[in-house]
Amino acid sequence: MSIQIPRGTQDILPGVVEKWQYVEEVAKNLCHAYQYKEIRTPIFESSDLFTRGVGDTTDIVQKEMYMFEDRGGRSLALRPEGTASVVRSFVGNKMFGNPGQPVKLYYSGPMFRYERPQAGRYRQFVQFGVEALGSEDPAIDAEVLSLAMGIYRELGLKQLKLVINSLGDSGSRNAHREALINHFKPRISEFCGDCQNRLEKNPLRILDCKKDRDHELMSSAPSILEYLNDESREYFEKVQRYLSDMDVEFEVDPTLVRGLDYYNHTAFEIMSNAEGFGAITTLCGGGRYNGLVEEIGGPETPGIGFAFSIERLLSALEAEGVNLPINEGIDLFIVSLGDEAKDYAVKLLHKVRREGIASEKDYLDRKLKAQFKAADRCKAKYVAVIGENELKENKINLKDMATGEQEEVNLDHFVDRIKGKLSK
Repeated sequence: MSIQIPRGTQDILPGVVEKWQYVEEVAKNLCHAYQYKEIRTPIFESSDLFTRGVGDTTDIVQKEMYMFEDRGGRSLALRPEGTASVVRSFVGNKMFGNPGQPVKLYYSGPMFRYERPQAGRYRQFVQFGVEALGSEDPAIDAEVLSLAMGIYRELGLKQLKLVINSLGDSGSRNAHREALINHFKPRISEFCGDCQNRLEKNPLRILDCKKDRDHELMSSAPSILEYLNDESREYFEKVQRYLSDMDVEFEVDPTLVRGLDYYNHTAFEIMSNAEGFGAITTLCGGGRYNGLVEEIGGPETPGIGFAFSIERLLSALEAEGVNLPINEGIDLFIVSLGDEAKDYAVKLLHKVRREGIASEKDYLDRKLKAQFKAADRCKAKYVAVIGENELKENKINLKDMATGEQEEVNLDHFVDRIKGKLSK
């Protein structure tokens, strides 16, 4: 019986995983430059965390969460996104009392959503995210946006568009909410069932509907920017000014609505303009979520963050033809001939590896020519050949695979010799 991989998942194999490692390393290094520290949270959490934090009117909670009951009768869910888990940890570990504020964190790991698999979208996907908790300075909004753009730029992407909007504070949102209800209510029967259910609970989510996005009322819906009070408008203007000061290009789109209930004030998306990338162009999304910490049981604490799918990032790199500088080769391959030489090669291989030299040997008892072919497949910089005669003379032959140059090296000095060559 053949067991198949679950639909909507993938195996990331050698030859591809190195790209993942490179992307993750670039993102982590940039986070370090911005002084964001790594946090790791559980893959599953209480279902209540996401219904309270993400919002019970969202598609994630209503349709996409993987929920199950454990043997103790507790309702748990595989995490569909990272922010709620980070905020739960922030509250539970009383990080709001840390002397260093704001608390700046990043995370990376698998998320789970039950949705129709398509190009670049999986039911298990890997998300990299950033959260800054404890500051309501618009400068931290600009910092988070510049960090997100910086990761993509650092990896070589050029066909990008940063789109921002303001969802305003609670007063602005309430005024806009009433305007949206009045706008959609007379013709709400023309919309899908989800939109009808959201009319009173969260009419802003109607603007994010995929089924009814071409309905004429969508384009004429009241803009949130028309309902921003003076404080919210000033906040949004400062974010824009800081971005301009940083030379971060952006567009203001008053129709931009993030799909999670906890957003307010700044909301943004980064999109790919690369030809052939696909119909779904969004690479990264995020925004400010003042109020989420209180919703999860903590003190009043402002926050802002973003998250992106590494799968979609890799697709964007492919669409733009960006080749990542992946080092796929090894430093040394040891070829051995004869039983005594094979035994010695085990000892020598261990010795060079302890010196940090990426190395390999033959384990299939192949002939000389086949071992050299194996060295080629490993893309070895150097090949060391040792046989019975070399072992008796305490020597080893070292070949530079790029130039073809060969030399005999005393076995007692071999490790220092190969280290010296690799350091040049």
